[in-house]
Amino acid sequence: MKNRKIFIYNLDEISQAAHFILKNLQSNIILFEGEMGSGKTTLIKEIVQQLGVSQNAYSPTFSLVNEYETKEKTIFHFDLYRLKSLEEALDFGIEEYLYNSNTYNFIEWPEVIKDILPKNIQIIRIIVKDYQTRELQIS
Repeated sequence: MKNRKIFIYNLDEISQAAHFILKNLQSNIILFEGEMGSGKTTLIKEIVQQLGVSQNAYSPTFSLVNEYETKEKTIFHFDLYRLKSLEEALDFGIEEYLYNSNTYNFIEWPEVIKDILPKNIQIIRIIVKDYQTRELQIS
């Protein structure tokens, strides 16, 4: 895979992992892929804090999307795990979020919307190496 960057970290180094992601951002739409329990939400919470959000970020599993404000941009954190179809995503207006360039869109479980994603996305893959160790792959 071209231009893939890799970062291996222990769970107590989540701050460094978030910093690595922010340093390598090339899109405002970031897809987070990884098995259940790999740490997607925890990593996004840390990224949100490093972007300057003072409130505690939390998982949008039941609300589908959480919104946070920074001085420069709005952050939308999506958890699409519960969606069964693209139609459900379209019903809550996912396209309006994806095509707003003045936002960050952090999307967990993005598979259901793959057919409508713009070209300018970044993918963060989290691979569980062992109980404490993760590998980030940014592409």
